Amino acid sequence: MSAAQYPAVSVIMPVLNEERHLRNSVRHILEQEYAGEMEVVIALGPSTDRTDEIAAQLVAEDPRVHTVPNPTGRTPAALNAAIKASRHPVVVRVDGHGMLSPNYIATAVRLLEETGAQNVGGIMHAEGENAWEDAVAAAMTSKIGVGNAAFHTGGQAGPAETVYLGVFRREALERAEGYNVEFIRAQDWELNFRIREAGGLIWFSPELKVQYRPRPSVKALAKQYKDYGRWRHVVARYHAGSINLRYLAPPTAVVAIAAGLVLGATVTPWALLVPGGYLAAITAGSLPAGKGLPLKARAQIPVALATMHMCWGFGFLTSPRSLAKRVIASRRPSLADSSSSNSSNSSISSNSSSSSETV
Repeated sequence: MSAAQYPAVSVIMPVLNEERHLRNSVRHILEQEYAGEMEVVIALGPSTDRTDEIAAQLVAEDPRVHTVPNPTGRTPAALNAAIKASRHPVVVRVDGHGMLSPNYIATAVRLLEETGAQNVGGIMHAEGENAWEDAVAAAMTSKIGVGNAAFHTGGQAGPAETVYLGVFRREALERAEGYNVEFIRAQDWELNFRIREAGGLIWFSPELKVQYRPRPSVKALAKQYKDYGRWRHVVARYHAGSINLRYLAPPTAVVAIAAGLVLGATVTPWALLVPGGYLAAITAGSLPAGKGLPLKARAQIPVALATMHMCWGFGFLTSPRSLAKRVIASRRPSLADSSSSNSSNSSISSNSSSSSETV
């Protein structure tokens, strides 16, 4: 593919309180090894830190960077606003705390062409900047922490249920009418489910890697995973048949451990073997997960694992039916008025998607 054949790319970023990482994240985008035209559209939520100031500096420094408002602060609303404000036939999602590898966009465009996929993505490569974040990163990239999720732990390239972030054909986003704004979390999984239902291919490749900065505290991690579990249950109710055993493991563990503690205190101490066995399992599992890390980080991996498992499971179990009913009753805003005509400028044509209707 010659330089003239590279499709123009729009990078969209939902941003809220990202003063710590925003400049570095945008730098990783602007320094991509990519021959095609590129723009960056940052959707600004109501931040309470210096995020807006940093974004304004980035706009002043580089004409490829633009901003749009996202007064709701919700991630899916931010993504839809950025999609509407963007112009190009390939749309790359990046978060304000994600760092793209140098050839990420070029590799993704090549994979779109080779596979005929509607969306391609790769590994959420968690990396910390202190002992706690290193512990969370180890937990998030281990099978005991997240099961067999390829975008966390790696694996062979191939069709997938979902991928981290994603590099989309614009026409796929428009056909799906964008992200469902009611999904505060799990909006990626839900969108990819709809793309797959329509016959589109979602493609995972370990060639694609994005550095991810974990939550900086136990409290922040707990909220993140409680929300993940809560909204994954909403997806399961919204799309019947979309759940699998991996997603049921954390709520099952929460119920079993709670029952073991209650029965152990009131009926028989033998019931305490259940929570005791869980603690032994995550302690043992943290040993290979923490290989090569300093002792302070390794010692915190069981805390990270327990926080992720228990909060995800609790969020799943306590997700109210009323939330799912509200989501089911909602209507997604159409993105048909965005610049679909730009897709004709790309070598990534809609004809190539016909080979993907095998998922």
